[in-house]
Amino acid sequence: MIVDAYNNIWTAGGTSDYLTAETYSVEMMLADMDRAGVDMAVGCSLGQMIDNAYTASVQARYPDRIVAFGQVNARTPDAADQVRRDFEAHGLRGLKLHPTLHGYHVVDHGLLDPIFRVCAECGILVLFNALDDAFVSPLGIEEIAKGFPEVNVLIAHMGTVWNVPEAILVAGRNPNIYLETSSTQLIEVRMAYRALGADKIVMGTDWPGSDFELERMKIAKAIPDPADRAKVEGGTLARLLRL
Repeated sequence: MIVDAYNNIWTAGGTSDYLTAETYSVEMMLADMDRAGVDMAVGCSLGQMIDNAYTASVQARYPDRIVAFGQVNARTPDAADQVRRDFEAHGLRGLKLHPTLHGYHVVDHGLLDPIFRVCAECGILVLFNALDDAFVSPLGIEEIAKGFPEVNVLIAHMGTVWNVPEAILVAGRNPNIYLETSSTQLIEVRMAYRALGADKIVMGTDWPGSDFELERMKIAKAIPDPADRAKVEGGTLARLLRL
């Protein structure tokens, strides 16, 4: 089973020229998934337009295709309670955090420890949107994640470009930290595979920013072994999410 770890779906809202004014619906994503042979995919809200009820409704309509991840701005005073309410009400399967867009540093125990405690209690996987910026370094993610070894964590984008070596280091020494491949270069996936093997890497596309077929081509070139590629293209994520 091919399961993609990170994508965004939304309906248009607001007037921004950057993404939110245009709809990228689940039906559009499903058509692209079908062309690429992707069986299931994670769907999230954009960081700038959180709508967990919509994401959950998409999962309810397509339970065999879409895995809904919620999202919360950790700076919201009742963020941890929001996470609990949304997951209990909507049956969400994971939580996306975007420190960069929401304006907090990932090494903020006051903000993130309460959220992680809820994730530990509820069995929620956490995905950090983690490009190479000071708000969300892999070492910072490690600082939070090591206090909650029962919470599995995905470093989305593997910290590309400059933080990839750091992300590989962190994933290698923490059993609960995994690397997600969207936005990465082919050579970076090869580096991670050589260092970690297939068990700590999960394929993601970050649709509509990229394309499922392109991501599968990248993974095929980076990981030629069919058994290892099967883990990266869905086996490991299916295990983490208990699909």
